Amino acid sequence: MTSRPDRVQEAADRFLEGQPFHLIGIGGAGMSVVAQLLAARGARVSGSDAGGGPAFERLAAQGMEVHLGHDAAQVPRQARVVVSTAIKETNPELAIARQRGQEVIHRSQALALAAQGLDFVAVAGAHGKTTTSGMLAEALTAAGTDPSFAIGGTVRALGTGAHLGTGRALVAEADESDRSFLNYAPRIAIVTNVEPDHLDNYADAQDFEQAFADFASRITPGGLLIACAQDPGSLRLAQRACEQGTRVITFSQEGPSGLPGGELLGEGHVHLDITERSASATRARITLSGPGPGGQPAVMHRADLVLGVPGDHVALDAAGAWAAGIELGVGPKDMARALGAFGGTGRRFEERGRAAGVRVIDDYAHHPTEIDALLAAARQSAAESQGRVLVVFQPHLFSRTRQFAERFAQALSAADEVVVTDVYPARESQEDFPGITGATIAERITAVPARFIPDRHQAALQAAAAARPGDLVLTVGAGDVTELGATILQELGADREPASGSMTGTGRRPW
Repeated sequence: MTSRPDRVQEAADRFLEGQPFHLIGIGGAGMSVVAQLLAARGARVSGSDAGGGPAFERLAAQGMEVHLGHDAAQVPRQARVVVSTAIKETNPELAIARQRGQEVIHRSQALALAAQGLDFVAVAGAHGKTTTSGMLAEALTAAGTDPSFAIGGTVRALGTGAHLGTGRALVAEADESDRSFLNYAPRIAIVTNVEPDHLDNYADAQDFEQAFADFASRITPGGLLIACAQDPGSLRLAQRACEQGTRVITFSQEGPSGLPGGELLGEGHVHLDITERSASATRARITLSGPGPGGQPAVMHRADLVLGVPGDHVALDAAGAWAAGIELGVGPKDMARALGAFGGTGRRFEERGRAAGVRVIDDYAHHPTEIDALLAAARQSAAESQGRVLVVFQPHLFSRTRQFAERFAQALSAADEVVVTDVYPARESQEDFPGITGATIAERITAVPARFIPDRHQAALQAAAAARPGDLVLTVGAGDVTELGATILQELGADREPASGSMTGTGRRPW
C-alpha cells in the first residue's frame, strides 16, 4: 500500500495521528487491510497473529509493531483493541484488555472510523461482494480517481486488497455474516443480492432480510442504494428503501419493463444487455434509464462494456459498479471503459495453471447460487476447447452443508463429474453436527458421476487422473481446497498412464 503525497488536506486526513490501536489477528486478510488504513490515517498500530503469513510480513516491513503469537504483555495499555468475530474471549490479549477496561471495537468499527471524511461505498450481498468491490476499486483507479479500498480478496491487477489513495472514495466489502455491516454508514451502498445465508447467525430468512433493511437505513442522508433487481430479496429491499425515502437505483438483465408494474423504482434503472459471450470475455450494452416525460422511463446514459473475464454474473456486478462510478462523478463512457480493465480478484475463477492440455481453476464459491454462476461460466469456457468440467468441492461449514444439501447437489450437477471432500469446519465442530459430512451432498448427486472422498489430497489425485485434454478442473470452496490446484497441476505434469477419462472409471487410480 502506498502513502498519500503532501497536500492541503493532509492534517485532516491524519486525524488519528498518534492514537494507539492493537489488532488481534492482524495477519488475517480483513484485519491487515484495516491495519494499513489506520496507519495511513496516522494511527500507531500494533498487533499479533497466531500464524504469521505474507500479510503479517508486509505489515512488519511497513514499520508496524507486530508479534507472532498472542500474549497479554503485547497489548499497549492505552490502545483501542480491535477484534474480529473469530477472536474468542479466552484470547489472552482480549482477556487483559477486558480486565483493564480498555475499549474493544470490532474490525468493522475500526474501518468505519478510518472512512470518516471519505465517500464511503459499501458493497453488501450474500455473494458477489469481493468481485463487485474489487471491480469498482480497479475501475476507479483506471479512471484516474485513485480511490482507497479495503477488500477481503486481492485485486489481481492492483496486487493488493488495501490502498489509501488521494481520491475521496473508499470502497469496502460489507460483511453480513456477523452483522458487522451494521457498523457502517456509507454514502453509497451496493447490494448484489439478499439470499439467506449464515443461518447459524440469523433466526430465519426474515431476520436475514431485516438486517439488510437495517443496513440500507444507515445510508447517509442524500446517499444512494444501488440494488440488484434480479434477486428477489434485493428487489424487496429496493422497494422498502424507496418507501422510506432513500434514493434508489436498480440494475438487472431486464429493462425497466421488467420491474414490478413496469415502472422505475426510485430514480433509475441500469439494464445490462449481454451481446456476446466467450471463454475469456463478455460484451454488453449498459443503459441507465430515469424518469422521463409523463413518468415513462427515458434513457439517461448508455455505454458499451467489454469485460476481460467470463460470466453473466460478473457482468451483472459490473452494472452495479457502473452506477456507483457515475454517482461518484466518473463519466458514463469513461466508467464503462475503466470497468473493461478488470482482471478479476483472487480465488474468483482464478486460473492456477495448465498441464497436459487441462486448465485448473480455483474459485471461492461456497453457496449454491455461487456454484450455479461458477459452473455456467465454466461450461461456457470448456465448450470452446470441447472439454468437460470436473469439480473438486469442499463444503464450508457443517451448518451450511445441512441447510443447503439439496441445493448444493442440484448446483453441482451442472458439472460433468464431481468429487466432494469432507467439510471445512471453520468455526464449527463436527460434534455439534453428527452425521453431516461431505457425503451428505455427494449422495444426493444422481444426475452426474459423483463420489465422496474425505481426504482432499486423494480427491485432487482422482480429479487429475480423470482429466483429459480440453477439460477444466475446478477446485471449489472457501476453505483449504484452494491449495489443491498445485497438487493437480503437479500430477497432470507427471508421467502417467492414460487415465480412463472418468472419475468413476478404471484409470490409474480407480474408485
